[in-house]
Amino acid sequence: MDSIDPRQHHHLTLAILGIGTLGFALAQTTVIPALAAMQHSFGVSTSAITWMVTAYFLAASVATPVLGRLGDMFGKERFLAIALAAFAIGSVVSAMSNSLALMIVGRALQGIGGGVFPLSFGIVRDEFPARSVPTGIALLGASVGIGGAIGLPLGGLLVDQASYHWIFWMSAAMGVVATVTTIRFVPESPIRTPGRIDLAGAAILAAGLSCVLIAISRAHDAGWASAQTLGLVALGIVVLAAFAAYELRHPAPLINMRTFARRPVLRTNLATVLVGFGLFGTFVLIPQLAELPTGGDVGLGLNATDAGLLMAPGGVLMLLVAPIVGRVGERVGSKPPLIAGCLIAALGLMGLALDHGSAAMIVLWSSILFAGTGCAFATLPNLIVGAVARHETGEATGVNTIARNVGAALGSQVAASIIASHVLAGGLPANRGFELAFLMSAAVAALAALLAVLIPTGALARLRGPEPVPSEG
Repeated sequence: MDSIDPRQHHHLTLAILGIGTLGFALAQTTVIPALAAMQHSFGVSTSAITWMVTAYFLAASVATPVLGRLGDMFGKERFLAIALAAFAIGSVVSAMSNSLALMIVGRALQGIGGGVFPLSFGIVRDEFPARSVPTGIALLGASVGIGGAIGLPLGGLLVDQASYHWIFWMSAAMGVVATVTTIRFVPESPIRTPGRIDLAGAAILAAGLSCVLIAISRAHDAGWASAQTLGLVALGIVVLAAFAAYELRHPAPLINMRTFARRPVLRTNLATVLVGFGLFGTFVLIPQLAELPTGGDVGLGLNATDAGLLMAPGGVLMLLVAPIVGRVGERVGSKPPLIAGCLIAALGLMGLALDHGSAAMIVLWSSILFAGTGCAFATLPNLIVGAVARHETGEATGVNTIARNVGAALGSQVAASIIASHVLAGGLPANRGFELAFLMSAAVAALAALLAVLIPTGALARLRGPEPVPSEG
């Protein structure tokens, strides 16, 4: 490292990485308030328009571990720029789309940008002073929740005041800025993991994840107990089991299953699924509750912009909490703030279940929820990074991102199904459905806290094994 030209200050690197991760996080949720407008514009059904959301999650879930692994092998800065460029191109395609098919293509290209997370985490680990790594990763990890909380009101504002096209032009601008500044300023890490590209493993992983995520995303319409849902889930599990068996025998696997099976890594990934479940379920519940007309069983009668603004204070709070959690993690480790975050999130969800009859109470309890999930998302990638060797950072954090995506898809669909199963005689959602959905999410957050308690944090250096010698290749 001493022979390499001096790097710019790591704060500048973090700011550049933050643009990319925040842009991707915003793209997950800014489209939600625009779905109805796009459905009307394209002249398609409610079921059909959800494919643009499904395509995004599918592409992100497959591209994330692949790009993470390629970054470990050939250079993280190089593949970060590729991921960001794909995101920017997909944003332009989506902005110019006049049909659902073209929109789905654009959203899939945007989803490739999911590689920004493992690649950015790896760059932070390689480039930052050791004492600053937990804070840097905490800020990037929390951008998921921050982007989600800010993305809903921002998307509603753009739809109400301009058009859904501007959602994608905004993403394109962030993608272009992030790509150019990455190429210009982000240093390339000398850390390399020699190996071959496991194309067959990537194809098997893509097939298995596609079955599971499509089943989850379509479960609300098809029914959770339908042959379509159960069949796709079963097929996906079989394919993913075959993927695991294949990777165990492969000399240069896409994902090292032995690393994935370590207790710290496995339990952290399971906790990530549960935290994603609880957070993204509220992205369905709170706007729907706020936009229902007043005078019924439940509802505040707000428009899309005002409904989204109820969660904006929570997004700001997450931004403030993340660096504090990073500093705490530097001193006591990431496990205590993860446990605390999950319990705080459970408290916020319990409060929402018991009192969601006014805007003030929704703001209060959702802010508590987002403070808790901000702690969790800031700590989860740090736990993964602390449990794996430096050369495994990309693939390990890539799998963690998949876990978050699966949790998000499950949480949003299960919440929607609970609301749909509790309706009044006139067809409007009943208050009981919201109560049950929030209570279920609170129980999931509490379970995540229990899993966090069980995450072993001792002897991580022994588990990681020796670090590789940096290579210029």
